[in-house]
Amino acid sequence: MSETTERAEDVATPAPKGGPLALPKGILKTARPRQWVKNVLVFAAPFFVFSKSNDRTGLLLDAIVAFVAFSLVASSVYLINDAVDVEADKAHPTKRNRPIAAGIVPVPVAYVSAVVFFAAGLGVSFLASWQLAVVLCVYEAVQLGYCFGLKHQPVVDLAIVGSGFLMRSIAGGVASGIQMSQWFLLVTAFGSLFMVAGKRYAEIMLFERTGAKIRSSLKKYSASYLRFVWATSAAILIMSYCMWAFELRQKSDNSLWAVVSMVPFVVAVLRYAVDVDGGNGGEPEEIALRDRVLQVLGGTWIITLFLSFYL
Repeated sequence: MSETTERAEDVATPAPKGGPLALPKGILKTARPRQWVKNVLVFAAPFFVFSKSNDRTGLLLDAIVAFVAFSLVASSVYLINDAVDVEADKAHPTKRNRPIAAGIVPVPVAYVSAVVFFAAGLGVSFLASWQLAVVLCVYEAVQLGYCFGLKHQPVVDLAIVGSGFLMRSIAGGVASGIQMSQWFLLVTAFGSLFMVAGKRYAEIMLFERTGAKIRSSLKKYSASYLRFVWATSAAILIMSYCMWAFELRQKSDNSLWAVVSMVPFVVAVLRYAVDVDGGNGGEPEEIALRDRVLQVLGGTWIITLFLSFYL
């Protein structure tokens, strides 16, 4: 073998940095298991019908299958996203430490790993239902469109990020064979848009006050426009939830707890809006963990919903 050929092979297949376990650890880190917490939304629809079902164990098992399948498929998207953005991440002060940008995980390995994660998630989904597999395929297609350019399209990027949460709720419903309320779907859809637009708005407010670095797609928005989207989605979210609560009252033997749940829910939305309007630009989960009042409101809301279904 010639020296030229050896050099070409070395360039094509660089050795992972950091020892033999660096590559699998890098792949796992890029899969972002910490983000799997978002997939608990698949349990929402099964939770709200447990009291109406004679097979609670079956519903729970189907929801767990949906959670595992969605986590694997979502990880495939994270791998592809970081592989596509590798050059931009290398120039970023913090993202350059991501395994792919740092050279720990070669780009071809990231793509192969993404295929493996997606195939595994799709295979697991059939343990629940073929409809769940369809939802996962749609989710993957939409997210790939986001990775390969739609993230730079104003409004479209907001819709795609928000749709990810909606599809998680739908996945839990179809996996368990549940017919979901139209109001429940609207709550999920506009709740997602409310959080996404709010986060973007907070980032712009932080940029205007401190000059902090923001994502390039945000440069196409103005603070006033994001505030408009944020406020509109909040209004529709509250209205949809109230309609859903009245629907729950009728289905729960006229229980008043579903109606009572509107109070902590609406106050929690308004409280969350105060945090976002402060321009901290944090993730929704960071705001929830930091705001004790919001935690109390959230706990009260869950208790009232639990009572409306199980009392």
